[in-house]
Amino acid sequence: MEGNTTRTRTHEPNEQTDERSRERTTNETERVCPECDGRLVDDDEHGETVCSDCGLVVDENEIDHGPEWRAFSSQERDRKKRTGAPTTKLMHDKGLSSQIGWQNRDANGNALSARKRQRMQRLRTWDERFRTRDSKERNLKQALGEIERMGSALGVPKDVRETASVIYRRALAEDLLPGRSIEGVSTAALYAGIRQMGLPRSVEDVAAVSRVDEMEFKRAYRYINQELGLEIGPPDPQQYVSRFASDLDVSDETERRARDLLRTAQEQAAHSGKSPVGLAGAALYAAGILTNRQLTQDEVSEVAGVSNVTIRNRYHELLEIESDTEATSPSATAA
Repeated sequence: MEGNTTRTRTHEPNEQTDERSRERTTNETERVCPECDGRLVDDDEHGETVCSDCGLVVDENEIDHGPEWRAFSSQERDRKKRTGAPTTKLMHDKGLSSQIGWQNRDANGNALSARKRQRMQRLRTWDERFRTRDSKERNLKQALGEIERMGSALGVPKDVRETASVIYRRALAEDLLPGRSIEGVSTAALYAGIRQMGLPRSVEDVAAVSRVDEMEFKRAYRYINQELGLEIGPPDPQQYVSRFASDLDVSDETERRARDLLRTAQEQAAHSGKSPVGLAGAALYAAGILTNRQLTQDEVSEVAGVSNVTIRNRYHELLEIESDTEATSPSATAA
């Protein structure tokens, strides 16, 4: 059969041929058509490999490595899947070990007898002991449980908790835990993860759900930040504006004006050394004055978690910076 014979093409040695051979050698993963040297593409719908230039079908009846079932909703997809959950850093064993369920029922859904329930409870106890075979794994399990509990109480997404667990594992690997409590380091790791992901959560918010006092938590955070070289910058006051604006039920105009005030203060480096939470609250209070949305200092201080004195001092500073900037602007100078 002439179609099945291998044909050898000869070309005159020239620069174009050498360049083409060099390109094929460099990019070995690129597949070409045997007829026109065109690019081959995979047609997953028909299970074929075809040439994108001439349309030659090079291979057919390819193996489909996907599932043999079809699903039309996420619930149906989850119900038909036969694989387990993906690995996660939030579990001390990364979710790779098996776990005996708590339901005292057999495969048919029938309730177990008293003797079998006692036997299953004993098996669960030994399974738990084997999953945490030494004190290091037990402490890691306790710390990750604390991160999960505090993250759930703060309402942070799962990727933040994953980041916090990675930070804690790094601190554990570099032997930074001796002399510090597990709860303190886990709280510090969670706050470091929150800061890295740029979420509007203050030190007071994290300390409110922690089982250690705020001073111990701050010391642990400064220590792991320095030893691990996390290089976390200072929090941006604008991260808290949306949250405070929602709690105070202000208009979009007031929120936008508050962001302008903070942006002007940051351009003048007036935010350095000041609490970002206090600045965000003061900016909303000052923006309320400028947009005829009368907010009381008590309302803003309660939402921001700072004192009335802080709000009063900071909003005066923000208004002064705004007025000085407008006075020195080119339009004001020209007028």
